[in-house]
Amino acid sequence: MSSNTMRFEKLLEAVPDALVGMDEKGVIRFVNRQTESLFGYERNKVIGEPIDTLVPEPLWQIYAEHQQDYFADPITRSSGLDLQLRGRAQDGTEFPINISMSHIDTDDVLLVITAVRDVTRQRQAVDNAALVEAIVEYSDDAISASTLEGTITSWNPAAERMYGYPSKEIIGRSGSVLTPQDRAGEMGALLTKVKDGQTVRHFRTKRVRKDGTVFPIALSAAPIRDAAGAIVGVAGVFRDVTEQGQVFEALERMASIVENSAEAIIGKTLEGIIISWNPAAEELFGYSSQDIIGKSSSLLSLESGSEVTKAILTKIRAGQPVGHLETKGVRKNGTVFDASATISPIRDAYGAVIGASVIAREMTGKR
Repeated sequence: MSSNTMRFEKLLEAVPDALVGMDEKGVIRFVNRQTESLFGYERNKVIGEPIDTLVPEPLWQIYAEHQQDYFADPITRSSGLDLQLRGRAQDGTEFPINISMSHIDTDDVLLVITAVRDVTRQRQAVDNAALVEAIVEYSDDAISASTLEGTITSWNPAAERMYGYPSKEIIGRSGSVLTPQDRAGEMGALLTKVKDGQTVRHFRTKRVRKDGTVFPIALSAAPIRDAAGAIVGVAGVFRDVTEQGQVFEALERMASIVENSAEAIIGKTLEGIIISWNPAAEELFGYSSQDIIGKSSSLLSLESGSEVTKAILTKIRAGQPVGHLETKGVRKNGTVFDASATISPIRDAYGAVIGASVIAREMTGKR
């Protein structure tokens, strides 16, 4: 071996990639220590062996088919990440690799140096990036990114729908265009938090659409970091909570009506377990909410378990209300009174019947 070859091989030992040299017949002539580490072989076990010791047969066939082209036109070729190339370790396991091939004339033998990289992490990064891109693209929430100065750098389709700005109009502009005038200082405060590495979650505020309408949102913001961990931008997720606000207001009104009603209003499961109890029910039956919630509604009626009660439950399960039912109520002290009740199904968000609401009033002396 010439001194040129020796100097050349010493140089290749310092390269961080796995390097494999082979001759025109595909026989391995040189490997560096990174190759030993990656494939698990000692070099004396692979030198003199065919290249398919390290590279599975399908990949070796790719080389064999184009072998003459490689030697006729000595330029570096990279197989890249677009091909499913794999290496084979000593224990038989295979792993993805990226290969480039070059011709180097060492004066002694013509070698093909194969740079082999374990690209498992690279593939995972590509897959993860594609997944994140799909999530952002098809999210129902508006998602945008901005610089630390507030300049918008990305804008998903949901943001276009929410704010009315197409991405080509809004990218490159300041996010302040989305902030109502009475909240002008809010953006700077949020950016300051994110610059300090803080995440802002579910911040309730208001934003303004392209047409000038102002609407309530829930905002979450987080730092965007570069490969070195430095904060270089802000990712924001925005949810329109107009409908939630309307539902909340309706629920508050309903709760107020129930709380202040002169009639006893009781909620119970389909098994008859009491789950809600208003002040008028406390007054009518004598039980406090702490006493009765979680107990069986059979404590309140003489007709519990009767055929009439079973028929009522059948109607409620079928989603049918029962109105103006005359019955006998029982107070905590054991006294019995005439009562009238209206019973309606309670449904969940999907429309399934999950319980019953009872509005009861005393009828003693009113007949």
